[in-house]
Amino acid sequence: MAWVYLLLAGILEVIWAYYMKQSHGFTRLVPSAVTVVTMIASFGLLAVAMRSLPLGTAYTIWTGIGAVGAFIVGVVVLGEQLTAMRIGAAVLIVSGLVLMKLSSSS
Repeated sequence: MAWVYLLLAGILEVIWAYYMKQSHGFTRLVPSAVTVVTMIASFGLLAVAMRSLPLGTAYTIWTGIGAVGAFIVGVVVLGEQLTAMRIGAAVLIVSGLVLMKLSSSS
């Protein structure tokens, strides 16, 4: 169940990152509120996942889901630039996540 919590925490990290961008520096109320609520929920689920997962594994996977997810949202939703170097960086992050998962005993 810890892996499910961690996955949900990572997805919420992507959501709060997107809404933080939409808040325009916390000057817009609704996106700011969504940012804060999803941020708290993401941290809470990460904390629950860390009860049984190693710190390094949980934190690395949480930030990796957030980083790659935010990259994908940036490209698909916000029209950010898609380059070979950015794709390569995302592939390296995902590779690291897979290795971290494989090295975990939980």
